[in-house]
Order: sequence, then structure tokens, then C-alpha cells
Amino acid sequence: MLAALLYGQEDLRLEEVPSPMPAMGEVVIKVGTATTCGTDLKVWRRGGHARMLRPPTLFGHEAVGEIVLVGEGVTGWDVGDRVVANNSAPCMNCFFCHRSECSLCPNLIFNNGTFAEYLKVPAPIVQHNLLAVPPDLPNALASMTEPLACVLHGVACSNVQSADRVVVIGDGAIGLMFVAVLAQQLAAEVFLFGGNDQRLKIGQQLGASRTFNYHQLSDVPTVVRDLTEGWGADIVIEATGVPAVWESAIACGRPGATINLFGGCPRDTTITVSTEQLHYNALTLKGVFHNTPKYVREALSLLASRVIPFELLISDYRPLKDLEQVFEDMKNRKAIKVAIEPGS
Repeated sequence: MLAALLYGQEDLRLEEVPSPMPAMGEVVIKVGTATTCGTDLKVWRRGGHARMLRPPTLFGHEAVGEIVLVGEGVTGWDVGDRVVANNSAPCMNCFFCHRSECSLCPNLIFNNGTFAEYLKVPAPIVQHNLLAVPPDLPNALASMTEPLACVLHGVACSNVQSADRVVVIGDGAIGLMFVAVLAQQLAAEVFLFGGNDQRLKIGQQLGASRTFNYHQLSDVPTVVRDLTEGWGADIVIEATGVPAVWESAIACGRPGATINLFGGCPRDTTITVSTEQLHYNALTLKGVFHNTPKYVREALSLLASRVIPFELLISDYRPLKDLEQVFEDMKNRKAIKVAIEPGS
């Protein structure tokens, strides 16, 4: 089969590899649609990921497809079922899983390889994070279950109250998903800061009250204070994964604010935090990683409801052979998410 393999920094190759066969408890799906993600872009640019993969490796982690092979011992699934497979599953038996903190599970298993004609789904994911796709939900929308699950997890960890003033920094797919959920599900007043005017317009369509191009601003925290009677935002969501922006996000919060440092930064990077500000302003700094089975199910349900126009995030539909160009386009901010269709 044809598949994308990541060998290092911006070194992505399409190669013929053996088609997968399912072992005990596994299934193989024929990939219908695999959506690109900001995490994929970061991994491609950095040449790896601290937790999810190390080159050389099959690449991609968001996909919807049809089951074509069912391994021994699998029950409840049949050939022909249309499914979305989360890219991970926890063990459900450890200290963290018993505390419903499944994203911290030390036995968390990850699966990559969605940019391919076929994808093998490991047994723990089949058991805990393989879901049937509703018949009327398009593949490209269903494929966004994983990133939306991460966003729902992030929102749940952010202490958001109705009518809170929330700053979202970052206008990639994740930042825009945060805007949509915060504005349309929690009735928050959302201020979106990003670097692309077209994406900021989509942010407005998804519910942002105000949008700002940070390339045209000298000091984002000052703008936030001007918007909030000098106090700062109730909640700040950082969705860029840039250490300097983490520091800016902390400076945007009011006394008592929650700062969700959601964007994953490069390995071995650090930030500087004012101990005086952290202590006397009683700030809550939250690092939020990944998702849990609960939010995977909630994400698919929200996508299936069609109450939020997440299709606005799909910039294009392209065949697998165009994948390298797709990442160049994403690097140059010409696309948000692209639906890769290996069969086309």
C-alpha cells in the first residue's frame, strides 16, 4: 500500500509498504479521509514528537474509514462498519485512569499512520476508543473527532463560567475550535488573537466577539487589559506552542485567572514566570495534554449534531500524493485543515 513516512525534519516520503494485517484484538480500516492537524505540522517541522512518535515512522493521526479486516477475538465490529479511531487509548487500570485522568496514563498507547491507504488499529484503541460514525456525518467532519476531543478536554480544565471573558491566542484549527466551543456552548465572550486575517474572519463566524491580528499589535496583554477595564481576561487559552507566547498568555490574565497553556512547545524549552505575579494574583496555570475516552465520545456527538459549522476549518480536499505540498501550504498558512483522501 502507499503510505507517508516521516524520516526527520520536513522529510516526508510516500512509499510502498506492506499492507497491515490485524493481530489479536485489532482491526484494519481502509482510510476514507485523514485530516491534517497543527500537531502534524509541528511534528513535520520539528522532526518528531516528545510522546507520540519518533522517526522513521508512519505518519498522521486523524482518520475515518471502513473496517476491512477483523482480528481474532474482536467482537462488536464487522467488515464494512464505518468508524473513527482515536489515535490513542489508556490502559483504564492504572492510578491515573482510576482517577479519570486518562491522558496521564503511563501506559497510553499511540497510533500513527493515517496518511495511508490502510490503517491498523491496536487492540486497546479498538476496545476503548473506536467509535461508529453516524450515517449522515461526512468523513471529513468525523475525522476531526480527535482534535475536538482534545479541545473539549481543555475547556473542561479551564474553569470557564458563562459570560466569562476569554482570550484565545492562536488561530490554527485548535484555537478556532476553542473559540467555537467557548462561544457557542458556554456563552463566553471570546477575544481571538491570531496572525492571519482570513482565519480571524472564520473565528468571527465561529463566535468570537472581537478578533485581533497580533502582527499589528505591539503588546497583546495591554490590548487585553484595555478590553477588560484594566484587569485582564478571566480565562486565557494559549494555542500556539511557542514559549514566548506562553509568557504573554500569563500576562493577559486578571488576578484569579486561569491560564490554559494548551499548545505543546518544543522539547527542552522553558519559560520565565514572575513568582510575585503568580502568588499575589492567585493565578492558576494549567498544562492540558491530549484527550480521554469521555471527550472522544463527546466530540463525535458534537460533530454529529452539526450545531457548530466545523466544516469552515476544512480548507481543501486532496489526494495522498499531494501530502508534501499540503504541508508546505500549511507551513505558509495557506490552509487550516486539509482532508486527505487516499482513494482519490
